[in-house]
Amino acid sequence: MPCFLRHTLRVGLGLLLALSLSACALLQGRDPLTISVIGIEPLPGQDLEMRMAVKLRVQNPNETPIDYNGVALNLEVNGQPLATGVSDQHGSIGRYDEAVLSIPVSITAFSMLRQAVGLSRVSNLDGMPYVLRGKLAGGAFGTMRFTDSGRLALPKPTDTAW
Repeated sequence: MPCFLRHTLRVGLGLLLALSLSACALLQGRDPLTISVIGIEPLPGQDLEMRMAVKLRVQNPNETPIDYNGVALNLEVNGQPLATGVSDQHGSIGRYDEAVLSIPVSITAFSMLRQAVGLSRVSNLDGMPYVLRGKLAGGAFGTMRFTDSGRLALPKPTDTAW
């Protein structure tokens, strides 16, 4: 192997090593976002679909802000898909800060029928499990995926003496 080729190979490998080390420094670990469903509001629907706005509280427990340019959601209730939604919202959640996002979701007639059939097999409607999956889009390496799960608590009737 000629001396020139060996020297070029060494310099190339050195540059590659330096670039990979600097890339690792840029891709520092982030703590996961804390996402909570804080409300659901009705929206006008069309034909055989229902529309709702799912309100999320997004908390950023990191030392750097998170910029996003789109949101996508999938909601499952009682182990069955119920609603999906996307939004082209964009913004930034500052370091150690939080924001409330409102994402419109659609519930098709088939999803409602599937839920009704599933509910017919359940003895108690209180405490149905839900799973919310989604992502905050932020470019090639900035997309943050999240999951929130829990149980839906139905409001309890109040005893009032008339």
